[in-house]
Amino acid sequence: MKLAVTLGSTAIAAFAFAIATPAVATAQTSDCHSSYSPCLPIVSDVDCEGGSGNGPVYTGPVRVIGPDDYGLDRDGNGLGCE
Repeated sequence: MKLAVTLGSTAIAAFAFAIATPAVATAQTSDCHSSYSPCLPIVSDVDCEGGSGNGPVYTGPVRVIGPDDYGLDRDGNGLGCE
């Protein structure tokens, strides 16, 4: 019986950790380029899906809210990959 209580406590602790994990996931947004919404990763290049770019990452439509480091907003209207 004592073993079952110990296993139950371990399961509760693991569940509590899993609930607390989203705070860590939120902190990982620092890996996002601050000029784009939704989040784009900070990598050497991002290109529009279906375009002629060579990646390594591709995206659909995004809002450009800062410097357009990836060159996704060709017409300068604040919308990339439109």
